[in-house]
Amino acid sequence: MTVLLAASLVFKGLAILLLARIAWIDFSTQRISNRDVLLLLCLGLGVLQFQALQTHSWLEMGISAFGGAALFLALFPFWLLRKIGAGDVKLMSIAPLLIGGSNLFVFAILLLVFAIGTAGVIKNPFLLPAGVFRHYVQHMDRKGVVPFGVPISAAAICALALQMYHAIVVATSSGILEQLN
Repeated sequence: MTVLLAASLVFKGLAILLLARIAWIDFSTQRISNRDVLLLLCLGLGVLQFQALQTHSWLEMGISAFGGAALFLALFPFWLLRKIGAGDVKLMSIAPLLIGGSNLFVFAILLLVFAIGTAGVIKNPFLLPAGVFRHYVQHMDRKGVVPFGVPISAAAICALALQMYHAIVVATSSGILEQLN
């Protein structure tokens, strides 16, 4: 079981790094590549597989798949209306597979907080310290472009970090980490 825990933590760590990369690229170019989304999908499925092997239950994977399909179907019309980008729809659709079905509520709350923060920064760029950054955000506001991949990635990073912290605390308190040494 300890190998599954370690592999799960490694996959989550890699997903956090990839999410940070996606956030930066989406912020600077307003694009989310299919390659990055597919890599996140593979990492998420790997983590869910490890979890299923640990708990001997496939329920979490089923809930996550249902959540991803529901989000895709809910957001697809907004993409057709050009209200949200295709990369944002794909990133949001794989978030349940990356986060897991049992942590979707935490992800949703974090996403709400980060989306409100992003909208606040876009609408009030004078709150930012650097003039160049302020100019860039004003440019995004004029064009009507908001990099929604940034709050999605930030919420997913925080949710994954909380999961990793919880897993390490549980492993430490149960003596699993001492068995590794």
